[in-house]
Amino acid sequence: MLNMLYAQVGAVFVVLICAFALLKGDEPERFGAGAYCLLWIATILIQTYLDANWTNYGVFALDVLFLCLLCSLAWKARRSWPVWAAGLQLLSVMSHLLLLVDARMPSASLYTVLNLTGYGVLICIAVGTFWAWQERKASRGIE
Repeated sequence: MLNMLYAQVGAVFVVLICAFALLKGDEPERFGAGAYCLLWIATILIQTYLDANWTNYGVFALDVLFLCLLCSLAWKARRSWPVWAAGLQLLSVMSHLLLLVDARMPSASLYTVLNLTGYGVLICIAVGTFWAWQERKASRGIE
């Protein structure tokens, strides 16, 4: 999967945002970034090693798992970014369901929605991390 330039650029984007969240974020941001990284790597492994007929089911299962993790994070954390990230992830899961129910939908549209919602979730994590970092900085005073 990482053999094309656009995939490598996306991988750099994922790694930078997750590293930012793991280094500067609070517990909810670290949990979200860690889950995103693990499930991103699992998605790459599924797309590489699983049979083409089962790839969509594996990615669908991972997206449902990530939606459940984001919903639990939105339930427990007193932040707004997990709600936005869960909404975007729900869009991704619904796109999978649409493809499973109606096979006439072009798969390119599914991949477009999955990519855009994935970047949207990353942006939510980055914004949440930035807010948490700035709040922590403001509570300690200007350094």
